[in-house]
Amino acid sequence: MHADKRPRSFYALAAVFGAFVLFLYGPMITIFVLSFQGPEGGLTFPMRGVSLHWFAKLWEGMGVVDIAAAFRRSVALGTVVMLLTVLLSLGAGLAFRKKFSGSGVLFYTSVASLIMPSIVVSLGIGLQFRLIDTALRGVLESLGATGLLESYGTAMGLYTSALGAHMTWTLPFGLLIMLAVFNRFNPAFEEAASDLGATPWQSFRHVVLPLIAPSLVGVGMFGFTLSWDEIARTSQAIGDVNTLPLELQGLTSTVTTPAIYALGTVTTVVSFVVMGCTLALVKWLGKRRGDRQ
Repeated sequence: MHADKRPRSFYALAAVFGAFVLFLYGPMITIFVLSFQGPEGGLTFPMRGVSLHWFAKLWEGMGVVDIAAAFRRSVALGTVVMLLTVLLSLGAGLAFRKKFSGSGVLFYTSVASLIMPSIVVSLGIGLQFRLIDTALRGVLESLGATGLLESYGTAMGLYTSALGAHMTWTLPFGLLIMLAVFNRFNPAFEEAASDLGATPWQSFRHVVLPLIAPSLVGVGMFGFTLSWDEIARTSQAIGDVNTLPLELQGLTSTVTTPAIYALGTVTTVVSFVVMGCTLALVKWLGKRRGDRQ
């Protein structure tokens, strides 16, 4: 018996796929490698030694930029965005299980931000909060609250305008995922729980939630990673502080050492750690559900 030979088209498509993977991950691998340059290393090949020197420099700080503070802000904002995305997506998914008046308009309004240019969304949010600032200053002035007026800065901030900007990006993804999950969810499980005397809350807690838990973990991962890497929607809506991606973008024009590569490596590793933890949690939930059955 002769082994079947692969057609020539297979090798052509394999070459295209290989080129695509190289194009997609080549820059990231290059940054990883160059971030381990020695103290005399530069921004290009060939490498001059191998060390953790530039990671140490990154830990010490990069001039006037407080990388550690920007890192903490990004983690904190990403965590809040993740939690809100999970909760709102779950609530929306449950609501859309049944038809209600205006459901179509609400759905398309929710996902419309996906097709709008990110910078336009950011500019719109920034303008909206500037109008809010003007209105609040006018109210304080009319009330004669001079002290509050002098101390008032802006309503824009990490957990106001920036949070809203990130939610316009993460929430539509979470909503679409939950709609797909509930679209194939078998209501017979809930009916069986109801027949056994379970209340709607007990049915949700003990039946629905365990079944959709892996999907919620995935929604949370999307929420955190999309927020962690977001630049365009944050740029005009962040206020007086910067997240880590914005600091990284600003440093690309001023930092001329591999320390910038070290920072890029750290941010990418954080994303991979989040995805790895997500996969581990999904696997654990699946194993736990299998053990119960």
